[in-house]
Amino acid sequence: MEIEFSPSRRSTVGLEWELACVDHSSGELAPTAPIVLEALGTEDGVFPQVAAELLTNTVEVVSGVHERVGDAVADLARTIDRVREVVEPLGVELMCAGTHPFSQWFQQEVTPHKERYATLIDRTQWWGRQMMIWGVHVHVGIEDRDKVLPILNGLLTYIPHFQALSASSPYWVGESTGYASNRALMFQQLPTAGLPPQFGAWANYEQMVQDMTHTGVIDHFSELRWDIRPSPKWGTIEVRVFDGISSVREVAALGALVQCLVEDLSRMLDRGEDIPQMQPWFVRENKWRAARYGMDAIIIQNAAGDECHVREDTTRLLERLEPVAADLGCLEELRDVASILDRGASYQRQQAVAAEHGGSLKAVVAHLVKELRDGIRD
Repeated sequence: MEIEFSPSRRSTVGLEWELACVDHSSGELAPTAPIVLEALGTEDGVFPQVAAELLTNTVEVVSGVHERVGDAVADLARTIDRVREVVEPLGVELMCAGTHPFSQWFQQEVTPHKERYATLIDRTQWWGRQMMIWGVHVHVGIEDRDKVLPILNGLLTYIPHFQALSASSPYWVGESTGYASNRALMFQQLPTAGLPPQFGAWANYEQMVQDMTHTGVIDHFSELRWDIRPSPKWGTIEVRVFDGISSVREVAALGALVQCLVEDLSRMLDRGEDIPQMQPWFVRENKWRAARYGMDAIIIQNAAGDECHVREDTTRLLERLEPVAADLGCLEELRDVASILDRGASYQRQQAVAAEHGGSLKAVVAHLVKELRDGIRD
């Protein structure tokens, strides 16, 4: 099977941000997405920056393609303002986290009249119905198909950094899970989700898609919902490992981190260098450590098995990427990653709010709503 990759302008960026609709009074999830989609005319393609997702409590806002991550985030912010114009008169707020702290998965409605969602639920049953989760996806343009898989394999080294910095799902259906990112482990229960294989050549990727299509596992390569994947239609690498991110500021910071890493690895290839990779079992262990321990994770750094604290490694990584960020016009956004290290990731902030309010998870929802609406200040 031949899969055509449509090259994009190098290191351009596009963002997808899944937002939850919640009732203003109760904090419970609200099935408001169909109203938003109808009001904005998205079904007719009038306002394609907003899309449906698996559940009717979720809207996905999508940016255009931009050279600078700051412009992509500003694009998203304008769209969120349009969505708020629809939901606020209904007594509904917007929030984002990897999971909702207390709503029950079996009370949520699957988006109707979408064949791919019906097929997903029919195949995955109980696990599919539990996908009451939210994330952020970052697309970065790749100008040459031969670069896609080497860069993707290199990015797997940074899975724990992405996971820990964005971790925002310590609670699940009203319980503390003991994990910084419960979403990470929930989502990978789907048979085509989780970490990607490490392919050596594009032909290996094409063969896998052929095999999985032939055996009925998937109908199209887009159904491979890996944490990082090629996106042949758009000519990008798509990083999907992030938990739902609660503020525009942090979306910008982590979007800049991905954009800079992809460009940095692309420059290595231009210089004729090999991009360092790690064994799949190290990559898998790193993901689990970051999901479990978040910013306290001790991660494996390289194929030799050296280890260090994820905070320390992130600090060194930011220093390495500063010249790239200056070239891409996202130095301010990249430096803001350090602010997450200072103030704590979302899961830590949620836990602090719960502790301050006697364990109230309704207070946690109010906190998440406020972060999205008003932003985060140091």
